Amino acid sequence: MQNDIFANKYTGLRKKEGRTYSDSEVLRLPSISSSHAFYKEWAIRKRSCKKLLQYIKKKGRIQNILEVGCGNGWLSAQLATHTTADVVGLDLNNIELEQARKLFGTVQNLSFITGDIDDKIFLDKKFDIIVFAASIQYFESIKKIIEIALKHLAPQGEVHILDTNFYDVAEVILAQQRTKQYYDSIGFSGMEAYYFHHTLNELTIFQYKILFDPSSWYNKLSFNKTPFYWIVVKNQYH
Repeated sequence: MQNDIFANKYTGLRKKEGRTYSDSEVLRLPSISSSHAFYKEWAIRKRSCKKLLQYIKKKGRIQNILEVGCGNGWLSAQLATHTTADVVGLDLNNIELEQARKLFGTVQNLSFITGDIDDKIFLDKKFDIIVFAASIQYFESIKKIIEIALKHLAPQGEVHILDTNFYDVAEVILAQQRTKQYYDSIGFSGMEAYYFHHTLNELTIFQYKILFDPSSWYNKLSFNKTPFYWIVVKNQYH
């Protein structure tokens, strides 16, 4: 029931923000018209997608991948069409998943499931890579969700967190206030209860590595700056 409430509110929010995309637009993602309101955002996602695909290809022997919070399925489709892995896209929002199934249903090594990774959907199934792309902020406890993800990792598996803000501890309260003010301003008061501002400190109990740090001098001096971390959490048996 709680998941349904979130899914309905999230769908309404995306429509309000102009973040619902036509079938033809989804098929082209992460490429999008330069005149689109979120072109710069998608340019960042396009670069992060490219880097993730390059990383996976270098790893080799990746048999299966799970994307948690796949939305309309564009990234899951990229992972499936550019690797040989069996890819599963998981999301609570059945409206977006219906679009994903319609557009990418013919991709043989790709499937979509409605649900939560904590719903015992996968039982003892293990994945080589689990991806959270712009989705980990919708989980209240990063510790809990990573622990659940680790249970579904193969012995040499990895959890990848992409396109996500992480905050300094001192920044969290102000960030929470900004988020509340934003949702209030567009008529979605209360949505802040489903959006969480995580810190890197929450990951210290895990074996993790930062593959991209937005505070690095390289990023600060880059023409194509990105505000997002790329973090990999390795299986404890890695």
